[in-house]
Amino acid sequence: MILTGDKEFYKGIGAITFEGKESDNPLSFKYYDPERKVMGKTMREHFKFAVAYWHSFCGQGGDPFGPGTQIFPWDKSSDPMKRAYDKADAAFEFITKMGFDYFCFHDVDLVDESESLSKNEKQLHEIGNYIALKQKDSNVKLLWGTANCFSNPVYMNGAATNPDFKVVARAGAQIKMALDLTISLGGENYVFWGGREGYMSLLNTDMSRELDHMGQMLSMARDYARAQGFNGSFFIEPKPMEPMKHQYDFDAATAIGFLREYKLDSDFKLNIEVNHATLAQHSFEHELTVAANAEMLGSIDANRGDNQNGWDTDQFPVNLYEVTEAMLVLLQTGGLKGGGVNFDAKIRRNSTDFDDIFHAHIGGVDTFARALITAEKILISSEYSSLRKNRYASFDTGNGNQFEKGSLTLEALSKIAFNDSPPKRTSGKQELFENIINQFI
Repeated sequence: MILTGDKEFYKGIGAITFEGKESDNPLSFKYYDPERKVMGKTMREHFKFAVAYWHSFCGQGGDPFGPGTQIFPWDKSSDPMKRAYDKADAAFEFITKMGFDYFCFHDVDLVDESESLSKNEKQLHEIGNYIALKQKDSNVKLLWGTANCFSNPVYMNGAATNPDFKVVARAGAQIKMALDLTISLGGENYVFWGGREGYMSLLNTDMSRELDHMGQMLSMARDYARAQGFNGSFFIEPKPMEPMKHQYDFDAATAIGFLREYKLDSDFKLNIEVNHATLAQHSFEHELTVAANAEMLGSIDANRGDNQNGWDTDQFPVNLYEVTEAMLVLLQTGGLKGGGVNFDAKIRRNSTDFDDIFHAHIGGVDTFARALITAEKILISSEYSSLRKNRYASFDTGNGNQFEKGSLTLEALSKIAFNDSPPKRTSGKQELFENIINQFI
C-alpha cells in the first residue's frame, strides 16, 4: 500500500518495482528483487532496507558555506506540529513508494526540538501517536530509534561524558524519551552514536572518568528499556572523529573493547557505517569482519565517502567492488544480527528535484543487491573459498591442529621448529583473489 495522506508530495512517481537489468526505466530496480533467494534467504530478509528520516526528510543540503538548497513543502508551516505531521505524511509516502519495510529516526527528526524538556516530551508523544497510525496503515516498521544528543549547544562538551552533571542528567532524560518512543513504535533496536562523546583536548579531559560515565549511562539505558519489556538489541555506531577530535567509539575494535570492559557485550552489537570506517583508516570490509568475529555485527548504515574529501560526505553507495567485499563477509558470517541496511546517506547539495531522492535510493539498493548476487556466485562457483581454506591447511592436521587446540607448549613449538626443515615461501595469491571478484562482477 502506498500512503500519500491527504495530499501527494512526490507527484507523478508511483511504486518502485523490480523490472530487471534490461529495463530502461530509471524509476525501477534492476537487481533488487525482494523475493529472490540468495543463499537460502530472500533479499528482503538479507537487507531489511530502511530510510533514514534525518537525511531524506530533514536535510536540505546546507553546508558550512551556505544554507540549504532543497525546499521541502512539509517545512512551510510556522507551526512545528503541522510541519511534523506533514513530514510524516511525506516520509510514509516515500517509504511505501520505495517498497521499504523500515525506517530509522533521531527524536529531533520527527518534530523540532523545543525550549523545554516537558514540551519536547509532549510533542514526541503526539507525533509518535500519529506515526503509529501510519505504521498500522502501511505495515512499515521501525528498525531503530535514537536520541540526538549532539546537535543542541548544551552538548558542546559531550552528553553522557559531559563534565557538568546537569548536562548528563538532561541527556539521560532525552535518551529516556527516545527509548519510550522507540518502544511504543515497536522498534526492533536502539542506537547510540556518541557524536560528542570524546574530547577536543586531553589537557582538560579526565578520560577515565568520562568513559566510566558513558558506561554508566549505557547500563542505565539498557536496564530501563529491559524493564519496559524491550527485547531488541542496542547498537553502538563507531566513528573516530568529527565533530570531536577523538571519539570514544573510535572503530569497531575500540567499541567492542569498551562494551566488554563495562559488561555490556551481551546486550549491545555494532552498527557499522561505511564512511565512518573510511575515516578510521579502515575498509568497510574490515569493520564488518571485526564486528562479525566478535558476534556483534548488528546493522549497517549504508553510504560512502569521497577519496578527495577528508570528512563524512554521506554519499549514496555505488561502489560495487567495495560492497561485494562486504557482502562476502555477510554471507560467510551469518549476516546481520537484528539490524538491517539503513541508508544513512544524502543527495548532493545541487540535487534539487524531487525524483533525485528516489534515484539515490534505487542506486543504493541495486548496488547492494547486485553485490549480494555477485558474492553468492563467488562463493558457489569459484575457487575463492577453497583458496582461502587451503592457506590455513597446515592447521587442519598434525602439529598445526594441536597448536590451535592449545595442546602445545612453547617448548614443544620450539622443538618442532628446530627439527623441521625450513619453511617454504607460500604465495598469498592476492592478485588472483582480486581477479575472481572482477570476474564475477
